[in-house]
Amino acid sequence: MSRPRKRSLTLAGHRTSVTLEDAFWQAFRECAQREDLPINTLAARIDAERDPEIGLATAIRLHVLLDLQSRLSGA
Repeated sequence: MSRPRKRSLTLAGHRTSVTLEDAFWQAFRECAQREDLPINTLAARIDAERDPEIGLATAIRLHVLLDLQSRLSGA
Protein backbone atom coordinates (compact mmCIF):
# COMPACT_ATOMS: atom_id res chain seq x y z
CA MET A 1 0.00 0.00 0.00
CA SER A 2 1.28 3.43 -0.80
CA ARG A 3 0.68 6.78 0.79
CA PRO A 4 -1.36 9.25 -1.23
CA ARG A 5 0.66 11.43 -3.62
CA LYS A 6 -0.12 14.97 -4.60
CA ARG A 7 0.20 15.78 -8.30
CA SER A 8 -0.61 18.87 -10.30
CA LEU A 9 -3.21 18.90 -13.06
CA THR A 10 -4.27 21.68 -15.39
CA LEU A 11 -8.02 22.18 -15.60
CA ALA A 12 -9.37 24.85 -17.94
CA GLY A 13 -6.02 26.62 -17.89
CA HIS A 14 -5.68 26.59 -14.10
CA ARG A 15 -3.29 24.43 -12.09
CA THR A 16 -4.72 22.41 -9.23
CA SER A 17 -3.33 19.70 -6.98
CA VAL A 18 -4.99 16.33 -6.52
CA THR A 19 -3.98 13.74 -3.96
CA LEU A 20 -4.52 10.08 -4.84
CA GLU A 21 -2.91 6.78 -3.97
CA ASP A 22 -0.48 5.40 -6.58
CA ALA A 23 -2.93 2.65 -7.57
CA PHE A 24 -5.56 5.28 -8.37
CA TRP A 25 -3.09 7.43 -10.31
CA GLN A 26 -2.15 4.39 -12.40
CA ALA A 27 -5.77 3.36 -12.96
CA PHE A 28 -6.69 6.97 -13.81
CA ARG A 29 -3.91 7.13 -16.43
CA GLU A 30 -5.19 3.85 -17.89
CA CYS A 31 -8.75 5.26 -18.04
CA ALA A 32 -7.45 8.27 -19.94
CA GLN A 33 -5.56 6.01 -22.36
CA ARG A 34 -8.66 3.85 -22.96
CA GLU A 35 -10.68 6.99 -23.64
CA ASP A 36 -7.86 8.32 -25.86
CA LEU A 37 -7.64 11.51 -23.80
CA PRO A 38 -4.80 13.34 -22.09
CA ILE A 39 -5.11 12.93 -18.33
CA ASN A 40 -5.71 16.68 -17.89
CA THR A 41 -8.62 16.56 -20.35
CA LEU A 42 -10.23 13.63 -18.56
CA ALA A 43 -9.71 15.36 -15.20
CA ALA A 44 -11.31 18.54 -16.56
CA ARG A 45 -14.32 16.57 -17.82
CA ILE A 46 -14.73 14.84 -14.46
CA ASP A 47 -14.37 18.19 -12.71
CA ALA A 48 -17.04 19.80 -14.90
CA GLU A 49 -19.48 16.90 -14.40
CA ARG A 50 -19.04 16.34 -10.66
CA ASP A 51 -21.43 17.47 -7.96
CA PRO A 52 -19.91 20.59 -6.34
CA GLU A 53 -20.30 18.87 -2.96
CA ILE A 54 -17.89 16.11 -4.06
CA GLY A 55 -14.17 16.82 -4.14
CA LEU A 56 -12.19 16.28 -7.32
CA ALA A 57 -10.08 13.47 -5.85
CA THR A 58 -13.24 11.61 -4.81
CA ALA A 59 -14.79 12.18 -8.24
CA ILE A 60 -11.67 10.73 -9.89
CA ARG A 61 -11.74 7.69 -7.60
CA LEU A 62 -15.42 7.15 -8.42
CA HIS A 63 -14.67 7.47 -12.16
CA VAL A 64 -11.96 4.82 -11.83
CA LEU A 65 -14.30 2.54 -9.87
CA LEU A 66 -17.14 2.92 -12.39
CA ASP A 67 -14.72 2.25 -15.25
CA LEU A 68 -13.54 -0.95 -13.56
CA GLN A 69 -17.09 -2.07 -12.79
CA SER A 70 -18.22 -1.52 -16.37
CA ARG A 71 -15.26 -3.48 -17.73
CA LEU A 72 -15.84 -6.34 -15.29
CA SER A 73 -19.53 -6.54 -16.18
CA GLY A 74 -18.70 -6.48 -19.89
CA ALA A 75 -20.73 -3.33 -20.50
